[in-house]
Amino acid sequence: MSFTGKVTDGDSESILLLSSDAPATATNIATTTTATKDAFHLAYIIYFTLGCGYLLPWNAFITAVDYFSYLYSDASIDRIFAVAFKLVSLFSLLLIILYAHKSDAFVRINLGFGLSVLGLLVIPVMDVAYIKGQVGLYDSFYVTVGAVALCGLAHALVHGGVVGAAGELPEHYMQAVVAGSSFSGVLVSFLRIITKAIYSQDSNGLRSSANLYFAVSIVVMVICIGFHNVAHRLPVIKYYNELKVQAVNEEKEEKGPLTGLVWNATLWHVVGMVKWYGFGIFLIYIVTSSIFPGYITEDVHSQILKDWYSILLITGDIVFDLVGKSLTAVYLLENAKVAIWGYVIILLFFPLFLGCLHGPKFFRTEIPVTILTCLLGLTNGYLTSVLMILAPKVVQLQHSETAGIVMVLFLFVGMLIGTIVSWLWVL
Repeated sequence: MSFTGKVTDGDSESILLLSSDAPATATNIATTTTATKDAFHLAYIIYFTLGCGYLLPWNAFITAVDYFSYLYSDASIDRIFAVAFKLVSLFSLLLIILYAHKSDAFVRINLGFGLSVLGLLVIPVMDVAYIKGQVGLYDSFYVTVGAVALCGLAHALVHGGVVGAAGELPEHYMQAVVAGSSFSGVLVSFLRIITKAIYSQDSNGLRSSANLYFAVSIVVMVICIGFHNVAHRLPVIKYYNELKVQAVNEEKEEKGPLTGLVWNATLWHVVGMVKWYGFGIFLIYIVTSSIFPGYITEDVHSQILKDWYSILLITGDIVFDLVGKSLTAVYLLENAKVAIWGYVIILLFFPLFLGCLHGPKFFRTEIPVTILTCLLGLTNGYLTSVLMILAPKVVQLQHSETAGIVMVLFLFVGMLIGTIVSWLWVL
């Protein structure tokens, strides 16, 4: 057994591995405390921002539904976007998991953020250079779907890497990541509302607001790239990285080098350890993805709010999703059995939302739909945060990254199946 401490000498600092057999002196305790201190909460802020960044491209596309629906009125925009994004994300993540031991998370995250910038950039460039406000140019729609798919690949690279990295750190960093992912939705929704409100409510105003909206989204992604490239220099991150390196080296001494066969055995062991947490995430995202965003943006309508209705419903969902994910910082449900089996109640949203389509007249009005949408966001946010925080802590430190990526895989599979189920609302 050993633990890591940091010794500071003037302006220089180094991280040393100290034997736990040695007496716990005041000096050892002090240096360890210094190493694990997150000065000015910079590491938390960075992981919150990275969590915001990996989901921002997806939120950017689905929240601009008014713009895309205007250009391509005959297409089922959000449902097609969802299939393209989630299918590519799922298969990309499968490859990442199989070859994670041969790649570096730092490189994967940088590549993912770069591809996200490229995918977002397609929309304003294509609008200025080709579409120019014309309606019904469906060759540009196919390019748009391709950009969404590219962002799906980027999402797998970044999401798996960031969640995996946070899994190796204390639990409040994972809470920062999942809360940041919800904040990205809040950010783009309010950004969409502001950019839509400041321009005239006609086709030219819609086009200008969409271009500004995507431009600001690109700036946020560039900020995420900068934050990611300074995170590993923070003392607290260095400390836990050293702990992981030590754990990996100890495992190599015990089991030998990590070959393909050893990796596969390790991967299946991790899957077995987190499978029930994964099942909870899987179930949650079948339900939520079957309702959001397709049902909310295409199946319910308001004569009063018109095209603002879908934007406001999306905003309500993601604001309450953020509230739910932030609540784990106040109270974390740590009973795994209660946490996992409690998710079955989320199935109740199916008949409730069905009532919003075919139930009594009042149930189909704006107030019940808005309340249910907010409750869906709140439930999804809290339960997702609980499971994502708990799962990486049930495996050894050196396998926490793998556990985090496996949880993302369960999430992606649930999202994809939920997206397929969402088409049943059309029937």
